[in-house]
Amino acid sequence: TALPEDFAPHRQIKKVYEQRRAMIESGEEVDWATAEALAFATLLSEGNHIRLSGQDVERGTFSHRHAVLHDQNTGAKYVLLSHVFPGQKPFQFTVTNSSLSEYGVLGFELGYSMENPNSLVLWEAQFGDFANTAQVIFDQFLTSGEAKWLRQSGLVCLLPHGYDGQGPEHSSARMERFLQMCDENPYTLPEIDHKDWFTGSHLGTQIQAANWQVVNCTTPANYFHVLRRQIHRQFRKPLIVFSPKNLLRHPKCKSPLNEFDDVPDDQGIVGVRFKRLIMDDQGIMPKSRAPRPPQEDSFKRVVFCTGKVFYELHAERERQGKQNELAIVRLEQLAPFPFDLVCRELYRYPNAEPIWCQEEPMNMGAYFHVQPRLESCMRAEGRATTGRVTYAGRAPSASTATGYAEVHAQEQARLIEDALNLEYAVPW
Repeated sequence: TALPEDFAPHRQIKKVYEQRRAMIESGEEVDWATAEALAFATLLSEGNHIRLSGQDVERGTFSHRHAVLHDQNTGAKYVLLSHVFPGQKPFQFTVTNSSLSEYGVLGFELGYSMENPNSLVLWEAQFGDFANTAQVIFDQFLTSGEAKWLRQSGLVCLLPHGYDGQGPEHSSARMERFLQMCDENPYTLPEIDHKDWFTGSHLGTQIQAANWQVVNCTTPANYFHVLRRQIHRQFRKPLIVFSPKNLLRHPKCKSPLNEFDDVPDDQGIVGVRFKRLIMDDQGIMPKSRAPRPPQEDSFKRVVFCTGKVFYELHAERERQGKQNELAIVRLEQLAPFPFDLVCRELYRYPNAEPIWCQEEPMNMGAYFHVQPRLESCMRAEGRATTGRVTYAGRAPSASTATGYAEVHAQEQARLIEDALNLEYAVPW
């Protein structure tokens, strides 16, 4: 966060970096952009190369990253992440605004990641909606390259996604397409070795067998850990990140600095800190991470969700005073699916009806990916199943989103209300 004394940044950008320094010094309320910078800086300090490209990555589409600063007097550029430690190699960190061709640039970055597997290579779409102009690269190469040619890639794709009332071209990264291309059997749970539960190796080769990973993080710390996980694994898999827009400055989307280290809070837990699933913050606390935690019988419903809708659900649940009868569980990793952790949460809430809540229309988003997998978990836990998981979200639609802000607000309020209404049931 320290700039050269003779460098004159824009006064607003100077304030941004002063705020980042304050976050680190206080150890509280680290935001999304700072978490990303910490992930990059720690990887750089370990000797890794990082490359980030996309149409507006230097500043960040939503004016949050500010990786490249401009002197207001001379126009000179300064990249703070190129000066993390003394003796840092030139171009060890590379961030470059690319041309307006998702197809061409993503193809280049894919090739770069394959030739440099020990580099963290990231491509960021300006909005996730625009990634569809690179669909050939996703379909022909990224999702199936390892199966066809035995060539692994650790490419990270950052796809801004979220329903904020910005219309059908600025709302959806088409999550459903990436999930449909996952080569995971939704009806077969991975074999779980419970004696290795707390070592992180209880799932065997679930991730190694997958063709790629799909995540939708809701905390800065989790984003930090998933980026570091890409480099510290001994194999490479593409990583699709549905990155946020609204959450970049959301007052509740902050993480304390102690969540960024590799020292877990629970005794006996080893491994990285990325949370594939985040437990509810109500009821018996602290929450047990054991495969068979203490059961909480008073809860009548458990809402499973992913992404920023969690914060709206959480705020409305508090307003309605339903903290002791309705749990909210976040799926941070959608693929490979966290069967083990979903089973644990179903066991934790034996009397709670599971429901899936999402912002996207029913025929989009994660619903049809989650539904058979959640039912497989329910059967594994001895729960009755109907073939359909109760759904709270937008109705099926040809368009990803409405173009009217008022209609968007009405739809958003309705899906939140449905998810938290204990009497609500979809009239199948």
